[in-house]
Order: sequence, then structure tokens, then C-alpha cells
Amino acid sequence: MALLQKVTGQIRCLVVAAFAGTNLNLVLSSPSVAQADDALPARPKVEGDAELEEIVVTSVRRKGGYKRDDASLYKLTERLRDTPQSITTMSRELMDDRGVASLSDALRTVPGITLGAGEFSWQGNNPSIRGFSSRNDMFLDGMRDFGSYSRDPFNLDAIEVLEGPSSMIFGRGSTGGVINQTSKAPTRDALTAVSVNIGNDMTRRGTADISRPLGLLDDSAAFRINAMAHQSEVADRDVGESRRYGLAPSLAMGLGRPTQVTLSYLHQREDNTPDYGLPWFAGRPAPVPRNNFYGFQSDYLKTDADILTVSVAHDFRNALNLNARIRYANYERESRLTEPLITSSVLPTTPPASVTVDRNVFIGNSQETMLLAQGDLVVPFATGSLRHTLVTGVELGRETSAPSFGFGVGVPGTNLLIPDINEQFSATSTEPRLNADTKGTTVALYALDTMKLGESWQVIGGLRWDRFDVDYQATRFSVAGDVTGTEAIQSLDTELSYRAAVVYKPLPIGSIYLGWGTSFNPSAEDISFITSGRGLAIGNASLAPEENETIEIGTKWEFFDDALAVNGAIFRITKSNARVPDPVNPGFNILAGNQRVDGLALNVAGYVTARWQVTAGYTFLDSEVVESAPGAAPVGSPLRNAPEHSFSAWVSYQLSDRLQFGAGSRYISERLAQNVPPVKQVPDYWTFDAMGTYQLSDNLTFKLNLTNIADEYYLDQLHPWHVIPGGGFTAVLAVNFTY
Repeated sequence: MALLQKVTGQIRCLVVAAFAGTNLNLVLSSPSVAQADDALPARPKVEGDAELEEIVVTSVRRKGGYKRDDASLYKLTERLRDTPQSITTMSRELMDDRGVASLSDALRTVPGITLGAGEFSWQGNNPSIRGFSSRNDMFLDGMRDFGSYSRDPFNLDAIEVLEGPSSMIFGRGSTGGVINQTSKAPTRDALTAVSVNIGNDMTRRGTADISRPLGLLDDSAAFRINAMAHQSEVADRDVGESRRYGLAPSLAMGLGRPTQVTLSYLHQREDNTPDYGLPWFAGRPAPVPRNNFYGFQSDYLKTDADILTVSVAHDFRNALNLNARIRYANYERESRLTEPLITSSVLPTTPPASVTVDRNVFIGNSQETMLLAQGDLVVPFATGSLRHTLVTGVELGRETSAPSFGFGVGVPGTNLLIPDINEQFSATSTEPRLNADTKGTTVALYALDTMKLGESWQVIGGLRWDRFDVDYQATRFSVAGDVTGTEAIQSLDTELSYRAAVVYKPLPIGSIYLGWGTSFNPSAEDISFITSGRGLAIGNASLAPEENETIEIGTKWEFFDDALAVNGAIFRITKSNARVPDPVNPGFNILAGNQRVDGLALNVAGYVTARWQVTAGYTFLDSEVVESAPGAAPVGSPLRNAPEHSFSAWVSYQLSDRLQFGAGSRYISERLAQNVPPVKQVPDYWTFDAMGTYQLSDNLTFKLNLTNIADEYYLDQLHPWHVIPGGGFTAVLAVNFTY
């Protein structure tokens, strides 16, 4: 009996050790802090256990899930809990549960983010964060990704939204925040995951994720490839269609060793029928059915994105870390877009059946390239009782943009209530009106020091110096194709960006912080001086950068053995020299505005119990034009696309080993698409979603996602000249195979 008891005790230890390397985390602690929901009773000590250390299993929690513990950025060396900035993360698990098939789908679920509609000079993702446009603030694995294409998350492990000005970390831009996409990486564990999706919005989507160790090299090398093919329409919208495919191979060498080298490549191509939505009528979206389409079936938007990245990470034995990355990217685009317009000469009292919609047709192409190199050195050291983690680095970049802009002249209009979607495109002229060629060069140096005094206090200070040099050349043409003029503009901006914060940790599970940071927006931030695709104006030429700063007070806590994160912050963002129209020089801007956003952000993410996960957030924005000029938004006006209230929640529950359910909702209050008279506004809306999964076997799972269950007719993407409705009720069935 004694021998049997000893063997039983040894088996208990082996089971606990085995679970430590799986997706189940056995939390070992004192019984006094056990979690009641998932507590396991402690076994009384029996004879034969005297020589074994007593282990009390108090709760069981899955790893991963909706909560992320750390940011992927090398410059942020502390856990998210101890990082003095609001950061919202969307994990791969959450993307899968919510049925996310585009980056815009993901961003819709983040409170504080709203979406703008595309325009001629910019297509692809166009988010605003905390009331400020962030379309130039897209990053991929910490490096700029400024191409005009609709990003697909098939190769993403997570999406990170860092709110507030962050030029100290990212360089130019980031007034409201930054969106960083984290790519999937090769692992030494074999993985095969294939998914097929079919939906009532004509979704036909397939993805594959395959990772393998490479024994031919050594046990530290692995290869991973992700592939995607996607085709879909929008529920209750006519004609518009998305078609794209992507391929993303990556190779890692040195996994688990001091030096790791990773090579990755992303190719994504799309060939869409673009949908520019509905026209504005008397300051409101035209009162027409959601499915009305005012373009031509032959309209097109074609993009190609090719991104090649090489990264090297070395961990020195003395705790120094060196991370170096170099990226070359090429983005190409070709389009013919139709924007519906109702001219101001149409009286608001005109019956909709008598209104003719003008078709404003834009035709163009562009090529953008980027060669970017970054290097970060992480240096831990001590000065007396003060412990430092210093991150210092350099960034060198060269970006180019060569667009061609043209218009369709003499394009026929169509009826507002019953547009003719079968009418063939025709125009009296489609000649290019402007060809531009812009080159931008960036040189930057930065340092960020996190200083710890004991276990309770941290002080963070950072400084970055940027030199941004732009050379712009352009040729303009008449409707007949004759040269009417040329332009040559050179601009050089040198800027310092700052970050400072104090963090107090009253307990190991929480922090309270006060943070401050700055950012800047140069005139050619998007490698172009073109400020309007409609008039092809260069209104910001020769202007100094806009200046922004934020102050944020917040607190972050983790509960249930770090399974659940709860964060809250209040903040103020100020743009002190906003661009406004020059009252004495029409078509050009001056730096005479002042804009301010005061806000509150609350977020929760993680496991409440071992079966119940939640992610939810609420953002309040009080935006205001503080100073203005004639022709700009009046003082006191809210900012565009900055709703006072935005809310998002998603809850999932593992009913059994095979069955899981999820449900969620989103709310956006009223928004302005134009805050200059005549003001253009859309109403608030709620949407509700649900999900169910059934695991038929260890390898095969069925998942059903229902989006906009109530079939709400809402306005999703805003532009001062057009507005795009959100999709109606959508059901997508996924068949997932893994082994």
C-alpha cells in the first residue's frame, strides 16, 4: 500500500508537470486565493507524501485567448499592464471568433475607432482614432506600411492599437494613435490549419496556415506559409464586390538560440468593383434603399502589395539585445471609381424621384515604394538603486510615390431612386490631369529609458529626432491632354518628439500612471502634397508640421491570476496649429487652428472563468474646434468622425468540450462627415452579432457567424462627399480543419 501511495504521488507530480507545457495553465498558489468558479478541491496529505512538496491546484486557465500580456514592439519593454499608454489588442483567437475577414472588420470592433470612406487620392483602410485620421499610421511588425490597399488579416497573429500621439516611437504622424499589425511567425511545432468560409453575402473564402520545423538545416529552423483567397459582396448592397488573394511565406533560423534571423514576404493582390455608397442630400444621406448603387459595373480598383522583410535579433549574454530590420515594399494601384453627387443647386424640397445624381468619375494609377531600415539596442543597467532599461536606435528610410490623376468628363448621370446599374460607362474625355513624382527621405535617432525605483515606481523618458526631406515634382494637363504647367516643391522638416511618464504600482497586479507625449504631421506626411483628389490642390505646400500632444492618466489591473485585464484612462489630445483655409489665398492653408479632444476609455479583456471569455470597451470623446479661421469649421464644432460614445463587447462561453457560443454588440453615436457649413451628419446605431462552434472531432470544427442580426440600416464609412452603408444581416459558415 505504501508503494502504491508513493507511485500515486509521483503520478500527480508528473500530471502537473505535463500540463505546464500544454495549453492549460495550472495555477499553483495558496488555498486562500483560490478562484471559486473553477477551484479544484485539495487532496488531503496521505502516508507516503511526506517527501513530496505539497501542490494545491486552485484554478485552471487556458493560455492565450482574448487577452495579450505583452506588446510585440521592441521599444515597449514592459508588460502591457505596466506600459503607461492605452493599448487595445485584438488577438488571433478573437479575430477567429468574430469572423474577421478584413482589417476594417477588426477595427470596427475597437471603441474609439471609426472608419472613413475611400477617396480618389487614397483607397484602402481609412480609420480615425480618437477623432483624428490615422490612415497614414499603419504599421506592420513595427515598421511603416503606408500603401493604399485593403489589408487582409490572414497572416496576422494580432492587431495592436496604440492610442495617443506616439511620434517618439513611430516617427511622423500618430495624432490619434497607431495601428500595428503583428505577423504570424514560424514555430518549431508543426501546424496545419485550413479554413473554408461560405456566406449569404456571396463570401467564398479559403485560408491555409502551415508551419513546419526544417530538419534539413538544424533543429532551430522552421518555415511557415499562409495563403488566402477571398471573394465577397456586401449583404443588401448591389454590384460592389471584393476579390483578393494573398501569400505570405516566412523562414526563421536560430529559434531558441541567441541569434535569430527571420525572412518574410507578403504578397496581396485585389481586383475589386469599388462601392462609393450613397450621395448626401440636404446634409443627410440620401433617403434611398440601402442596396442602391450609383457606379458602373465595369468600375475597378486593382492593387498589388509586395513586402519583403529581413530581421535579425541577437541576445547577448550580458542581457543586451540587438534587433535589426530592413524592409522593401512596393505598392501598385489602378482604379476607375464613381462617386455619387447631388449638386447644391438641387433644392432640399425636390422629390427624390426627380433628383438626378451626378457620377463623379476618377481615373488613375500609382506606384509607391519604400526601403526602410531600423535598429534597436536594448541595454539594461543600474545607477545605484535605480534600474534602467534603455532602448536606443536609428531609422533610415526612403519612400516614393508616383500617382497619375484623371477624371471622366461628360459622364451621364442617373436617377436617385432607381439608378441604372446596367448602363455602360461612357465619357467625352478620360485624359490624365496630373502626374506627380515625390521622394521622401527619413533619418531618425531615438532613445527611451524606463527607470525603476524598487518594485513600486517607474519613470519613463524618451526623445526622438526626425529629419524628413521631401522632393515633389508634378506636371499638369488640360482636358485635351496639353501641358498646362509644372510644379517643383522641396520641403525639409526636423522635429523633436518627446515621451514622459510616471508609473506607480500599489500592488504587483496593477498600475496607476500619468503619461505625456507629442507627435507631428508634416505637410507631405503621405509622400504627397496633393490635398484634394477632387481639385488636385496642393494647399499644404511649404507649411510647417502640425504639432500634437497628449496627457493621459490611467490605471491597469489584472485579476484571476492575470487572466483578466481591466484598464481605464482619461486623456486630452491637443492639435495646437491645425491647418485651416487661408482667408486671403484661396486653395491654400495656414496653421491657425486649434483642436482638442477630451476623453475617457474603459476596457476589459480575458477569462472570467476557464470557460467564459469577455472583451469589452467604451470610449467617450468630447471633441471641439478651439480656434478657427474664416472658411473652416466654426469654433465649438465637434471634429469629423469623432462620435461622443462608442461601445463594443463580445462574450464567448465554452458550453462543453465540443460546443462554444459567442455574442456581441457595437454602438456608435451620431457623427459628422463635414463640420463646415453645410454640416453633414449621420445618426447613431447599434448592431448585434453571434457565433457558434461545434467541434466534430479533434481535427474538424464547424463555426457559424451571424453579423448584424437585426439587419440594421446604418451608415458605416463617412466622407464629406459620399457615405457608405454597412452590410445587412450576414451569415457565414466556416469549416476549419487542423492537425
